[in-house]
Amino acid sequence: MTCGKNVNIRKARPEDAENILSLLKIMGGETENLTFGAAGIPLSVQQEAEYLEGLADSKTDLYLVAEADGELCGTACYSQMKRRRMSHRGEISIALRKSVWGCHVGTRLMERLLDFAENECRAEIVSLEVRSDNARAIALYKKFGFETIGTFPGFMKIDGKSVDCDIMCLRTGVYG
Repeated sequence: MTCGKNVNIRKARPEDAENILSLLKIMGGETENLTFGAAGIPLSVQQEAEYLEGLADSKTDLYLVAEADGELCGTACYSQMKRRRMSHRGEISIALRKSVWGCHVGTRLMERLLDFAENECRAEIVSLEVRSDNARAIALYKKFGFETIGTFPGFMKIDGKSVDCDIMCLRTGVYG
C-alpha cells in the first residue's frame, strides 16, 4: 500500500459496504486500540450499505474512507449530537491499517473531519475517546488542539483486562 499523498480521501458510498466491513476486521485484528477486534462489527453488508446510504446527503454526519492503490486503508467518522441541547457538539473516530500508520493519513482524515464539523455543522466542541496508552493517536489529536479532559477507567475490557481511555475535546473556532 502506498504511503502519504497518494492516498485518496473520499466520502464512503453504499457500494463500499463489503470492503469497509472487511477492512474493519483487518484493522480489528491488527491492533487492540479499537472498540472491536478481528471479528469486526456485527453488521451485514446490506445493513452497512443502508447505513451509508442514509449518510449520503447528511448535513450532520460524515463517513470518510482512505484509499491507497485501490484498497481501503482507513475510515473516519464525524457524528453531530442529535438532541437539541447537545447539537453544538460532535464526536469523531479514526481507524487506520497498520501499514499506513505514520504516513499522515490520520492527519488528512482529521483535517477533513474538522473542516466538516466546523464549516458544515458549526460544531463548537468535538470530542473523542482514545486508549490512554495510545501515544501515537494522542499525539495526532494534540497536534490539532485536542485536550484531555478526563480518563474513563475500564472503558473497554480486552481479554478480561480493563483498559482506560482518555476523553479528549477540542473547542473549535465556531462559537454560537
